[in-house]
Amino acid sequence: MSARNVLLLFSKLPEPGLVKTRLTPLKDGILAPEDAARLYEAMLLDVVQVAIAAFAKLRERHPEESFGLMVSTAPAANAGAMEELLRSNGFAGADVSVIVDEGASFDEHYDHAFQQAWERGAERILSMGADMPALTEADVMGGFEALLKLEEEPQGGIVLAPDQEMGVSIVGWNRRTPFGHGGVFYNASGLTVLPAYIRKAREAGLPVRYLPPVPDVDTMADLMHAITLVEALCYCAPLDGAVPPARTAAVLRSLGMDEVRVMPNGLLDPRGHIDG
Repeated sequence: MSARNVLLLFSKLPEPGLVKTRLTPLKDGILAPEDAARLYEAMLLDVVQVAIAAFAKLRERHPEESFGLMVSTAPAANAGAMEELLRSNGFAGADVSVIVDEGASFDEHYDHAFQQAWERGAERILSMGADMPALTEADVMGGFEALLKLEEEPQGGIVLAPDQEMGVSIVGWNRRTPFGHGGVFYNASGLTVLPAYIRKAREAGLPVRYLPPVPDVDTMADLMHAITLVEALCYCAPLDGAVPPARTAAVLRSLGMDEVRVMPNGLLDPRGHIDG
């Protein structure tokens, strides 16, 4: 695949016991490893479908630009299975490819994937993970629109969207931006990911465009939040003309986890001292 604008999607193969372990008893969750893997696969495929739908709209706005999806996975032995997973779900063609990222740390894996995209002709990269069922076409389009605006900056610049826990769910920059991931995810001082990116950009004198936050799913608390978002997105999609996270919703229904309830609140909020 050769595209000027690449959405670089980091994803593991959805194997039980190796993905979303914080949702399982292997860590502190309640899902069986097989169910966590099914959920992860559904989130991955929903994100891919949203990205491809966003590309179609972006091509209408920017007919001079090309857009493509590059799924980066590891280890190399899983690449064929990832390609088959995408192909069997209808995601194959010139604008979809699979690469393998390598390194001694996640920072190195991230930089290696970026380097492969640059070598294949990318001019702008927007990167994200596959565990974001609340991702919308507007998020993807907004990220690439922001990258296109940064072409006006002499040294390029960065775009990023925070997640819900001091991290980053979407990050990207253009080819000429002098930037990398070193020291971001493995920060020796304990700095979390979002401020690590900002401080690196500040030290390099690079502009950063802030994108709306997009939550991901790592913990059970994240999952509870995502369940409410998935329900809302699926209901709102027809009116919004958007792609809903239908696969994720179906898996959640099959697990009996398609709604979230808390203890009923029977406490009154006395307001006589305010209202009179």
